[in-house]
Amino acid sequence: MFTSGQIQFAIFFVVIFTIVIAIMYRKDINLHRLHYKNRFFILIAFIAFIGSLFIIKKFLK
Repeated sequence: MFTSGQIQFAIFFVVIFTIVIAIMYRKDINLHRLHYKNRFFILIAFIAFIGSLFIIKKFLK
C-alpha cells in the first residue's frame, strides 16, 4: 500500500513536527499564561455545550 520511502518520510515528519511543536510551546508558555487565564473554565464550558447539544439531540429524536 505504501512504499518504504513514504513510511520513513511519515515517521520522520511526525517526529520532527512533534519536537518543533513542543519547543515552540515551551518558548511561548509565559505568553499563554498571560493571555489565556481561566482556560480550564473555557474547556469545561465547551464540553458542557457539546454535551448539551447531544442531550438536546437525544430528546428531540
